[in-house]
Amino acid sequence: MEPAQTPSEATSTTPLRAVALVCSLRPSPAPSSSQLLAEQTMEALKEHGVTGKVIRVADHDVKPGVETDMGDGDAWPGIRDTILASDILILSTPIWLGHPCSLAQRVLERLDAEIGETDDEGRMLTYGKVAGVCVVGNEDGAHKVSADLFQGLNDVGFSLAPNAVTYWVGEAMHGTDYQDLDKTPEKTAATTATLAANTAHLARRLKAAPYPAS
Repeated sequence: MEPAQTPSEATSTTPLRAVALVCSLRPSPAPSSSQLLAEQTMEALKEHGVTGKVIRVADHDVKPGVETDMGDGDAWPGIRDTILASDILILSTPIWLGHPCSLAQRVLERLDAEIGETDDEGRMLTYGKVAGVCVVGNEDGAHKVSADLFQGLNDVGFSLAPNAVTYWVGEAMHGTDYQDLDKTPEKTAATTATLAANTAHLARRLKAAPYPAS
């Protein structure tokens, strides 16, 4: 008979699901640096037993609002189902005028509805789920943008591991995008790897030991 796994060993091999929401303002098939960094993050998560999918928000009719369903034609309910079926949410955004792009803000506004959605023990349905952030841009502001997203994601129930952001910013007012680089910068690749390792670790710990009833 095989020896029973310890709680630590069992947790380290628990399969996880992730979804990355890419908030590029341009729909597919336009090239997107935000998509590239999100895909690289998902590849890094695979090394930790995490599978999932990438969704470009601009490809879907996500209505403005702060409800789980804004009515006829709203694509958010389907995206929300994917988020709720996942353990990890990656939110990827470009920097525009020093801020997260408008689609990233719309995602946060739609996630605001989760504050009113709870389980039988009073916990938001997002409790126990872990979030990470990807940021790209041709201007300063990656720390400010990640701070904005961190606060919003935490408000709506997501947990954040240490170093929960990976980013690349080019020279201000320069024409080179992340997707134009010949190779991924070493620092960005290392940060992506850390994000993936810490996020998967925290997601497994929360899966094994849920937050208490509210």
